[in-house]
Amino acid sequence: MTIITILLAFFFILNFILSGAVIFLERRNIGATWAWLLVLLFIPVAGFIIYLVFGQNLSRRRIFYWKDQEKIGIKEIAHRQIELLRNNSFPFHDERTVQYKELVYMLLVNDDAIMSHDNEVEIFIDGEDKFRSLFEDIKRANDHIHLVYYIVRNDSLGQKLVELLTEKAKEGVKVRFLYDDMGSRKLPRKFFKELIEAGGEVAAFFPAKIPMLNLRVNFRNHRKLAIIDGSIGYIGGFNIGDEYLGLDKKFGYWRDTHLKITGKAVYAMQTRFVLDWNQASAKEICYKESFFPDIQSVGYTDVQIVSSGPDSEWEQIKNGYIKMINEAKKYIYMQTPYFIPDDSLLNALKIAILSGVDVRLMIPNKPDHMFVYWATYSNVGELLKTGAKVYIYENGFIHAKMLVVDGKIATVGTANIDNRSFRLNFEVNAFLYSHHLSKRLELIYKADMEKSRELTLEDYLQRPKSIRFKESVSRLLSPIL
Repeated sequence: MTIITILLAFFFILNFILSGAVIFLERRNIGATWAWLLVLLFIPVAGFIIYLVFGQNLSRRRIFYWKDQEKIGIKEIAHRQIELLRNNSFPFHDERTVQYKELVYMLLVNDDAIMSHDNEVEIFIDGEDKFRSLFEDIKRANDHIHLVYYIVRNDSLGQKLVELLTEKAKEGVKVRFLYDDMGSRKLPRKFFKELIEAGGEVAAFFPAKIPMLNLRVNFRNHRKLAIIDGSIGYIGGFNIGDEYLGLDKKFGYWRDTHLKITGKAVYAMQTRFVLDWNQASAKEICYKESFFPDIQSVGYTDVQIVSSGPDSEWEQIKNGYIKMINEAKKYIYMQTPYFIPDDSLLNALKIAILSGVDVRLMIPNKPDHMFVYWATYSNVGELLKTGAKVYIYENGFIHAKMLVVDGKIATVGTANIDNRSFRLNFEVNAFLYSHHLSKRLELIYKADMEKSRELTLEDYLQRPKSIRFKESVSRLLSPIL
């Protein structure tokens, strides 16, 4: 036997062993299980390599820990709010959102997502506006600046941000910057050099053990959070890079949605950052009162900050989406760059449509990930056949992750409507209980419709066979995309 024959036999045996592990040992979604079996059994050698890169399972083990977390009193507040909801005495600011108390309850029970009542929320839909505001708040920081971003580019915006953070570090402000090692894989090592020399701290989430070769493609930190002095928080879809200012010719104008929150919801954002930081950094953060200052906000928006990830028993953000969809009476407006829902969410949308709810979905007109794009189109067809309205955004690239229901509740954050966000990545969303804010998001959605074309069922059915083939292949692989 030649060496090549021995190696091939070895890989075939390994494939069968991995197939057995996928079926019997790993608690996967059924669709993902079948997709991996197809990859392993029909692509013997390459399938093994693909599994090593994409198929590792986090096994829902606990990876986030903060020994001082009890000092914040999150558990006590969550239990108190749960009791108030059970007794029908929970203090909603807007009586029109009382009907969503079951949603609040579910997110409290499954994620300790405390509801805060005093929040002032500003909406950004343009990168220039968002980063102008963020930079101004960073300049005014006195105690600390905490940032976590999935993508950080070594370009004009990235360099400008690091230069500003370096100046603040030299002033004595404690700067901590957490980035995802896969999302920011093109960053040169020297990118944070001056910031670190000035006293700033930098950490990478799940870094590569071999430089430039990170086999952990899944389980990425897709969150985008900025917390300044524990009293101002930013959350949403914008990463750090020139393309988010609309300066990339490939994508053109970048349409995203981001929130600036002032109020006690920032406490939950701060806690999320500390948990993420302590997982990634050897320099563990200990509790400080300055992280959770007394916030005198004049806001009136009820907010829950909800996190999810592959370490969780429940898919909190996806379940929140489904609960919102099930509660809809008039309309559901969705914006997402990727639409690859599992059966539970897709069926919830279909039931809403068949019940007379006006369901509208807005997606980009161009792909940034080809397989994901065609899988999105395949699922869009399912909605069109049921009676949904689908809009293709034409004014550049839409990256917003937004869901608005009946002009009463909404959610904005980092989670796309796809399996990667629901099961494989670490995400964070703000759930907003406000008639006023939801109406503003509804108007933003309708303004985006003016810059979109409607994809009708007739148009979809007339697509060429080449596109149908791409959709079929992508749909088959969609559970693991």
